[in-house]
Amino acid sequence: MKPATERLRIGVVGLGRLGKRHAENLAYGVPGATLTAACSPLEDELAWARDAMHGSLHEPRLYADYADLLADPHVDAVWLVTPSSLHAQQIVDALRAGKHVFCEKPLSLDVAECEHVLAEAARYPHLQATIGFMRRFDPSYRDAFDKIAAGQIGRPFLVRSQTTDKNDDDGFFVRFAATSGGIFLDCTVHDIDVARWLLGKPRATRVFAAGTVALHEGLREFGDVDNGVAICQFEGGKLAMFYASRTQAHGNDTHSEVIGTAGALTIGRNPRANRVEIYDATGIRNECTPNFFDRFEDAFLHEARAFVASVLKGPGKGEAVQRGATLADALEATRIGVALRESLQSGEAVTL
Repeated sequence: MKPATERLRIGVVGLGRLGKRHAENLAYGVPGATLTAACSPLEDELAWARDAMHGSLHEPRLYADYADLLADPHVDAVWLVTPSSLHAQQIVDALRAGKHVFCEKPLSLDVAECEHVLAEAARYPHLQATIGFMRRFDPSYRDAFDKIAAGQIGRPFLVRSQTTDKNDDDGFFVRFAATSGGIFLDCTVHDIDVARWLLGKPRATRVFAAGTVALHEGLREFGDVDNGVAICQFEGGKLAMFYASRTQAHGNDTHSEVIGTAGALTIGRNPRANRVEIYDATGIRNECTPNFFDRFEDAFLHEARAFVASVLKGPGKGEAVQRGATLADALEATRIGVALRESLQSGEAVTL
């Protein structure tokens, strides 16, 4: 535990489109945090960091090699925003270097790798490792969680949840498909985590998935789809239904519904960009959130603040701080996501 006057010194690793957002949040928007280092093997990303952070209170040191950042004694924690295939080993390397870890989802695309990370992390109980399932920090999802915990809809037994992105004619995700793990591990993994979180973290017992290529034929090469649906059965008779899409015309439309024995609630059913309503010849409408950055802008900031506050309070002292997804939570999300991918490819239900 650090003294109250100290700040958590963080090194961001990966400065792509999401890494830049995290770096700016940590540099300018998170009390108790100092962005002290940044790392990327790409010179254009390091150049961005030089320009964006120039003149900040603590200009970060820049590294092209992750090992060099880990060797920096002035880095207390690493913030990993790197390709999914690198996450598991990078988390292990950070823990062995004595650093706390925040890592974007997923923990890994491989269940055995997830289990290895959990075993390794158990050797370092004084270090915190959190996986970035930011919806837990979205104010609306958090309000729903609190209402469910208070019994306002009785016993929750069914979640319907979707992640659907605005269609990208440029096909970024087609080029990304070789390493994404497929639509269920890339997109639905958020809905899986939300469902388990809202239902009390039950263990999945059986899944079934199906999908189609509606627009982006290039996905077939990788056994992926641009629209997928899935059903997940949990222990105790709880259920979840998922929909993932990359082809929506109106924008990023992420929402969830929870049904309980005494009521139901929805989160984000109308994907409003704001509270403006437009009245014209087409009817009455509102503009929608264009992408997940805009939809979850507050959530990304809240999760960063919670991670920093939790580390600064120290092990066992963070009860008043909302905690993010654990490595075990991330393992279960990957386990379910992998099973959904197997079901999609085989056409058969998969028992976990």
